[in-house]
Amino acid sequence: MRMRPTLSWTPTGEAPPGTTDVGPVTEALSSGGVLVLSGAGISTESGIPDYRGEGGSLSRHTPMTYQDFTASTQARRRYWARGHLGWRTFGRARPNSGHRAVAAFERHGLLAGVITQNVDGLHQAAGSENVVELHGSLERVVCLSCGAISPRRTLARRLEEANAGFEPKAATINPDGDADLTDEQARDFRVLSCTVCDGILKPDVVFFGESVPPQRVERCRAMVREASALLVLGSSLTVMSGLRFVRQAAQADRPVLIVNRDPTRGDQYAVTRVALPLGAALTAVADQLGVTVDK
Repeated sequence: MRMRPTLSWTPTGEAPPGTTDVGPVTEALSSGGVLVLSGAGISTESGIPDYRGEGGSLSRHTPMTYQDFTASTQARRRYWARGHLGWRTFGRARPNSGHRAVAAFERHGLLAGVITQNVDGLHQAAGSENVVELHGSLERVVCLSCGAISPRRTLARRLEEANAGFEPKAATINPDGDADLTDEQARDFRVLSCTVCDGILKPDVVFFGESVPPQRVERCRAMVREASALLVLGSSLTVMSGLRFVRQAAQADRPVLIVNRDPTRGDQYAVTRVALPLGAALTAVADQLGVTVDK
C-alpha cells in the first residue's frame, strides 16, 4: 500500500501560549545575522491561501503526490489542467508587506538569508536576494527524462494554444499553484511534453512524497550553522523539511523565534511565538528598528 505524506499535525500536551509582543523579534534582528524560514502563511496576504491555517486548503484539497503524478496519465492531466488554470491567478500575485519587510531587513544587513518553503517567488519579487527555495519554484518546469529546465511562462503559452477555449470556473487557488477542478472539467485537457525529448514535464517543485535534493538541504543546514538566530514566518512546521532546521538551530543554542497566528510543531523549541498576522507583525518590527519598508 502506498504511504501518503504527512499533511496534518495535532498538538499534544500543553502548547506554549502565543504573544502579541514583537520585542524579542526586534531584539534578535537588531543584532544581525538572523536567518528567516518562511512558509505559506507569509503569502496569504497576497491572496494565496495556506495549507493549514484558518480556511487552509487541506480542509478541502489533497495535494498531488510525486508517486501519483509519475504513475498516472490521468493524474498528470488533472494536475496540469488545475495548474494551468491556477497559474493565471498565481502568476499575478504580488508581494505583500510581510515580503517587503523581509527584503528591507536584508537591505539593512540584518539577515543571513531566507529559506522559503514557498514556491511562489514572492520573496524575490519583493527584492530579497539571498533566498533558497527549499521546495523549488513554479516559475520553472523540468523534464523528468532529460532534465531540461524551461520557463513556466513558455509552457503556459503552449498550453493556452493547445487548449483554446479551456475556461472552467475554479472554486479557489491552492498554495501549490493549482486550482480546484472536478475530473469532468479536466477530462479533455491536453497535456504537453518536453520539446527536447518528448518526456514528461513537471513543475520544478518538490511534490508531497518527494525528497528535497540533498545538496539543497546541506546548503540550508550550513545557513543555520552560520546564523545568529532562526526566525520562522508563517509556517506550521508540520512537515520535516522545515522542522529539521528548527531542531538544528535549537540543538546549536541558536534562538528560534516564530511568527504564526496558530500553534506550530516547533513551538517547544522557540523562545517566543508571536500570534499576529505576518504583515502587521513585521511592519511593527520594522518601525521599532527604524527600517523603511517599501510600499
